[in-house]
Amino acid sequence: MNAPELHAALVAGVPDVPARRVVVGVNWVLVEGPEGTGLAHAPPRNAAGCRPLGRAGQLAGTALRELAAGIGSDNPFEVAIAVAAANAHHNRPDLPGEGSNALDAAAAEPGRVVVVGRFPGLAQKLPRAAVIERQPGPDDHPESEAPELIAAADLVLITASTLGNGSLAGLLALARGKRVMLVGPGTPLAPTLFACGIERLAGLVIDDPDLAARVVMEGGAVRGLRPAGRNLTIARPGAVPPPPDPPAG
Repeated sequence: MNAPELHAALVAGVPDVPARRVVVGVNWVLVEGPEGTGLAHAPPRNAAGCRPLGRAGQLAGTALRELAAGIGSDNPFEVAIAVAAANAHHNRPDLPGEGSNALDAAAAEPGRVVVVGRFPGLAQKLPRAAVIERQPGPDDHPESEAPELIAAADLVLITASTLGNGSLAGLLALARGKRVMLVGPGTPLAPTLFACGIERLAGLVIDDPDLAARVVMEGGAVRGLRPAGRNLTIARPGAVPPPPDPPAG
């Protein structure tokens, strides 16, 4: 798996229809299309290559396909807009899938779990997981340990922010043959990504784009976006489903 193949899988099928709204916030980027709304992690303002968008003020009305084609840009802002534009097509409210929380589903599975990216609530939901972080905290592992940790894993959860920072293709190469979940509000619910070695895609479908746009403009994080949408997971055909939730009582 290489980056051009991954990018082609992401943008496959994105239509030539105009974006209704493009919002670049402190934490998230949002693109609203005619049938759905997509999110992507906003890059840190001081990230390498970040520079002002020359077409700012003209992005709304631009075709989703054109915006999504920026996935190969060297400007992280354009990459984030590209992911969000692709998600505006893929993450539609009428998409069928499972509504369970991805971390809850992973916690119910046996075997060794490796997580790339520290998610909110991860320590409580998956205390046994080994966590790899670019800026590791006290309980995290540095990126340099990723090959060894992923080689020993049964299940690998990868944050969708790796699409924006360019590391996803390399991680999928390391995880070849493993059970892989791409997780987070910016996850594209695109079946074309199953051919890239991903078993399950766990993202967010936005049902209230006006609320989501306000949250993004006002600097909100994941917690603020939850009321605007719902979790949705789609699985590769033939993938082994996660164990059912235990009975209550």
